[in-house]
Amino acid sequence: MNFKKINIKALIITIVVISGIEQNANAQSHKKTDVGLSFSTADMNVEVKFYGPHTVRIIKYPAGKQFVKNSLSVIKQEQKTKFSVTENKDILLLKTNNLQLSINTKNGEIDYTTTSGKELLKENGSDFKPFNDAGNSTYSVTQSFKLEKEEPIYGLGILQNGKLSQRNQDIRMVQNNTWDFVPFFQSVKGYGIFWDNYSPTQFTDNAQKTSFSSEVGEGVDYYFMYGGNADGVVASMRELTGNVPMFPLWTYGFWQSKERYKSQNEIVDVVKKYRDLKVPLDGIIQDWQYWGNNYQWNAMDFISPDFPDAKKMINDIHGMNAHLSVSIWSSFGPMTNQYREMDKKGMLFNFGTWPESGREVWPPDMNYPSGVRVYDAYNPEARDIYWKYLNKGVFSLGVDTWWMDSTEPDHLSQKPEDLDTKTYLGSFRKVRNAYPLMTVGGVYDHQRATMSDKRVFILTRSAFAGQQRYGANTWSGDVNSSWESLRNQVPAGLNFTLTGNPNFNSDIGGFFAGAYKKGWTDSSGSKNPMFQELYVRWLQYGTFTPMMRSHGADVPREIYQFGKKGEVVYDAVEKFIRLRYSLLPYIYSVSRDVSKNQSSFMRALAMDFAEDKTVWDINNEYMFGKSFLVAPILNAQYTPEKIVKTNEQTGWDKKEETQKGASATDVDFTQNKTVKVYLPSGSIWYDFWTNTKYNGGQEIEKTVNIQSIPLYVKGGSIIPFGPDVQYATEKKWDNLTIKVYPGSDADFVLYEDEFDNYNYEKGDYTEIPMHWNDKSQMLTIDTRKGKYMGMIDKRNFTIILPDGQQKTVSYSGKNIKVVIK
Repeated sequence: MNFKKINIKALIITIVVISGIEQNANAQSHKKTDVGLSFSTADMNVEVKFYGPHTVRIIKYPAGKQFVKNSLSVIKQEQKTKFSVTENKDILLLKTNNLQLSINTKNGEIDYTTTSGKELLKENGSDFKPFNDAGNSTYSVTQSFKLEKEEPIYGLGILQNGKLSQRNQDIRMVQNNTWDFVPFFQSVKGYGIFWDNYSPTQFTDNAQKTSFSSEVGEGVDYYFMYGGNADGVVASMRELTGNVPMFPLWTYGFWQSKERYKSQNEIVDVVKKYRDLKVPLDGIIQDWQYWGNNYQWNAMDFISPDFPDAKKMINDIHGMNAHLSVSIWSSFGPMTNQYREMDKKGMLFNFGTWPESGREVWPPDMNYPSGVRVYDAYNPEARDIYWKYLNKGVFSLGVDTWWMDSTEPDHLSQKPEDLDTKTYLGSFRKVRNAYPLMTVGGVYDHQRATMSDKRVFILTRSAFAGQQRYGANTWSGDVNSSWESLRNQVPAGLNFTLTGNPNFNSDIGGFFAGAYKKGWTDSSGSKNPMFQELYVRWLQYGTFTPMMRSHGADVPREIYQFGKKGEVVYDAVEKFIRLRYSLLPYIYSVSRDVSKNQSSFMRALAMDFAEDKTVWDINNEYMFGKSFLVAPILNAQYTPEKIVKTNEQTGWDKKEETQKGASATDVDFTQNKTVKVYLPSGSIWYDFWTNTKYNGGQEIEKTVNIQSIPLYVKGGSIIPFGPDVQYATEKKWDNLTIKVYPGSDADFVLYEDEFDNYNYEKGDYTEIPMHWNDKSQMLTIDTRKGKYMGMIDKRNFTIILPDGQQKTVSYSGKNIKVVIK
């Protein structure tokens, strides 16, 4: 090279220009807006959007592409948020009042800390792989995180794995009968992650990473929220995806069901027998085939000749002050009006579903295929048609609530190409896991639009993020009648609660009870001591879930099937049904706390006692509301354990059962047994049955029999107890017992409204705040707030302390102070 010919002046100008470009590129490395910022790395675009000072959405997608998405779960919009941005080389530091993000602009990885510097979570890489989704070019997407080694995480949905913390798990998330998936987890450190994707997803946690990997996605799309504690995270999740409406008071009473009542005379007679026995009952459920045969599947009409006068049946049930729920499905038989109308418009899917055969035999006789097809719930017009027939067929008759079965939906004999099925929103693969959200939401929205004064209540078999806003209580599917299944229900309900969905229940006694029929007839299986013990223990657990519902196949579950009054098993069942009804003022007030203040019914111990590391992974105890510690009996104590296995995907393929333990002959359920219970530190505890006081932070042995379980009340609790009733609204709450458990200051708000309409949304309700001052041993019943038509102006409260001291006071809405000496 001839250096003498170099134009030095031009070279200097070029260097200056290049330097200016580099400086300008660095200055423009990110674009800031009122709601966040965006920037690009060498191979991806990154968007950061704030939904408040403690919640941030992260979007990442390949360079040169666009990302457009309307979330099915999230209903909140991004918000103008005050935040600062500091840039230092390759790091962007974003700060709000609550949260700090350190973003590497080279690789897009983000570290989350509190503003005080507490480390919360680190990203550990994103990935986009080209994917052909039913002919559409898109991506499979992965986001990985790095968690601390001993950090427990909770959530992911209703999981039948028996675990509370979901560390060291590898779970394929595709909705099925007994596993309901919500791609969300939260940490004991007080943060949560919602992976906003609806396609089949693999959740993986191991020593290297914690990740969500979904089959279909235009990009990574997740929300990070910092709540400080579990309640704060739940509140953040509900702020994003919807708050919880209130259920009618009566839904918190006792429900009786079976697979299935075969005539209107039978179902009416069940209610009558409960009333004759003076055992409380509020809900009765009519399962499938009231519509007739399988070709008329889900006709949403009482076509069967065994239900000749549905209107009279409903009036008879209402006349006994009970309520009726009927089964409706996500699919239709070829002889139904819904099928014919939707088929013409291309609104039915073509994959295998339940029932497979037109004949009612097991296994299915495929010489006579049913022709039943799932409807496209993603299509708003299809949801309109669904409601049109539901309203015309049964709602107009006065049916009170819906049992929406198979909302996952049932997908049998699965083939990979089934996921190519076209829906209103793209391939079935793209939106697979959000199906329950769409079909449940369709019924809720339509019933609310009718301006009916009935609160919507939906019992459903599947769920997704955001479903809590649709008046839905999810049950855990067709689980086995086994002790193993019972044990699984406790952490399943707690993890579901920790996703922001507070309403959970399971089939009391388990669904498939056929293993307990050996040596017994269909009608006498409930006399089998092995089933009796399992059923009683399951019912005792069910007393402390948001919905107390007895249901199952093979063995009848009505209380009179277990004997008669004065017999130990019958009396145990009645005792806990009555306990449930006495707790209705407490439960209904907790339900208001859930709706108004984003609280939860079933509370993993780590929600209230996170400082006690012993409770972080306890999967067999929980709080019910913030006062009761429930430790259900989850192992057989009097009879052998039966272990039953079924196909977890369908819940239907029965396999062999085994049993362990001694013979079930000559069972004496009155014998005392012992069980160990851990009482969390940071509180004192009172035995609910004996009022014995214990210090927290220790494991104790509790003596029980078939009629009791370990049940404790946290010191510093105020609990209202209601009257002895046959149904929830039989008597006014004008003479309530208020039990105060000293140990610390306590607060409780007694909530009341009209119990079954939406006037509470207009402000028609009352709240009576109560405060216990532990130092002065004084209970203040504060001035009543609010009013509603029919409210109780004057009432009596009987205040009782654990030592037996009590005092009855009159209350007319004005502040009173009560000292018991």
